[in-house]
Amino acid sequence: MSQHSAGCQLLNTDLSQCPECRSNELVSDVMRGELACVHCGLILDFNMIDPRAEWRAFNLQDFARKSRTGAPISLTLHDKGLSTMIDWRDRDAFGKPLSPAKRIQAYRLRKWQIRMRVHSSLDRNLAFAMSELDRLCSQMSLSGSVKETAALLYRQTVKRNLIRGRSIEAMLGASIYASCRIQKIPRTLEDFALNSRINKRELGRCFRLILRELRIQIPSASPNRFISKFANDLDVSTNAQIKAIRILNIARRIGLTSGRDPVGLAAASLYIVSLQNGLGKTQKEIAQIACITEVTVRNRYKELVRCLHLRTEPKL
Repeated sequence: MSQHSAGCQLLNTDLSQCPECRSNELVSDVMRGELACVHCGLILDFNMIDPRAEWRAFNLQDFARKSRTGAPISLTLHDKGLSTMIDWRDRDAFGKPLSPAKRIQAYRLRKWQIRMRVHSSLDRNLAFAMSELDRLCSQMSLSGSVKETAALLYRQTVKRNLIRGRSIEAMLGASIYASCRIQKIPRTLEDFALNSRINKRELGRCFRLILRELRIQIPSASPNRFISKFANDLDVSTNAQIKAIRILNIARRIGLTSGRDPVGLAAASLYIVSLQNGLGKTQKEIAQIACITEVTVRNRYKELVRCLHLRTEPKL
C-alpha cells in the first residue's frame, strides 16, 4: 500500500500518534496541506485546510485594519464581549460625517442598543460587578488570569442565587480573594478590606460561603509567599528574605506551621532576621505592614525562637 493510499484510510482516526511506528512526532506541511510522521514518513492526512489568514500585515495598523474578527470571549465582561457596539463617532464607513437626519437616527439606535445590552436584573448585576472587578484588580495590581477566575466564581455564585440578600461588592471581593488563593498569590483579607468598602468580617463570611456552596478545594496559604511582599514594603534585602524563608522551611519540617496564620509566621521570621542582622525593624513596623497585631508577631516570634533554638543577637 502506498503512503498516499494509507493516508486516505486514516482520515477519521486519531491523528495524535502514528499508527505505523507509534511516534508522537508529527509535522504538518502547510504548503502541501499534509500531516506526516517524522520517523517513518507516513502521511496521516492530506488536503488539510489552512486556518491562517489569506492576507499579510507588516505593522499593527495593517493588522487592525485587515482583521475581520473581534475581541476574544472574556468572562470579565458582563455580556462576555458577544454583543455589538455602535460607535459614538457620527461617521460612515468611508469616514465621512453623517447627515443631520442620519445623526439623529444613529443617536436613537445607540441609545436603544445600550438599553438592550443591559435589560435584565442579571445583566445589571453583572455589569456593575464586572466594572467593580476591573477597578479592584487594577487597584491591587492583579493579573488577568486572577480576573478571569474571579469572574467565573462570581458568575457561579449568581447562577446558584447566592447573591440574594448579600452585597455585590462583598461577594465580588470574596471571589477575587478565592481566586488569589487558588493561584497562590499572596493577598490577605485586610488588603481587600482596605481597597473596598467591605470590612474583613463580611469578606470572610462570603468567602466561606463560596467555598461551602461551590465546593472549591483551595490549598492552604504558604507563609513563604508573604515574605517577598512584606520585605518589599519594609525595604529588606534579598539575603534577609532568603534567611527568613529558611527559618520557615525548618519550622514547616517540624510541624510548627500547622494551624497557624501564615501571615503571622512570615512577619515573625522577618523580625527574627531583622534582629540577627541588626536591621532595626521593630515589631510595630512589621505588624503594620502585615496588618496584624504586635501580640501576634510577638507570640509567633517566641514560638519560633523556642522551638528552633534560634539566636536573635546580631552577628559581630
